[in-house]
Amino acid sequence: MRIALVLGSVLLTVATLTAASPGAPSAGAPSAGAPSAEVPLPERMADTGGGSQLITAEAPEPGATTGRVTWWDRRGARWVAAGSAKARFGAGGLTEGRSRKQGTSTTPTGLYGLPYGFGLAPAPDGTSVGYRPVTERSWWCQDNESRAYNRWVEGLPSDCRATESERLADYPSQYDLALVIGFNYDRPVRGRGAGIFLHVNGEGATAGCVSVPADAMSAVLAWADPDRRPHIAIGTSSGPTAITSVRAAESAT
Repeated sequence: MRIALVLGSVLLTVATLTAASPGAPSAGAPSAGAPSAEVPLPERMADTGGGSQLITAEAPEPGATTGRVTWWDRRGARWVAAGSAKARFGAGGLTEGRSRKQGTSTTPTGLYGLPYGFGLAPAPDGTSVGYRPVTERSWWCQDNESRAYNRWVEGLPSDCRATESERLADYPSQYDLALVIGFNYDRPVRGRGAGIFLHVNGEGATAGCVSVPADAMSAVLAWADPDRRPHIAIGTSSGPTAITSVRAAESAT
């Protein structure tokens, strides 16, 4: 009995000294060699467009209608977030841009240029990207039969049906401030989709665009510098439409 008590006392003393040792890791402490911070998203991507500015629009999964938009600056060898906001996507979720179908209310994944900005409101102070004011005659032609398919027009062309297009002034909240996303833009494929923008939030999910709160949209327009070749990458956190896998070649399809 005495031997057992003595042995128990020794074990208790050893355990106490071990717990008090300054070299012992505390509960929940990171293991040796663990990174001090997460690698920024652009540094995990296959392609960022070759410029030094990037917008990422990331949803958790293809069926999601919400996610996050972050705008980034490349400083030397590192990407640094300049701002971030909650985002909304198409009511139909996200789908691969190369196989998207018009009229599905899906947001196309991929890496795209940002041709110019536009809006009913004046351009925010500091805006250096091209910016077009919306007038009563401003339309975005989405008619697959029109020569002006997926283009801004002032006055609707005779071959572009109003029922197949958007009169921009009819969306005073969403198009108060916006950026054109270069999806299906350089060489438009009929039936793939037209009029995909980054714009101000409306009442809910979009018809395929990406939207953010008004203050975030204003900040993005003031931040974007055409000399730094900004792009937008749209994708999901993982899977076939993962944002880390998108490439610039998709912007031309």
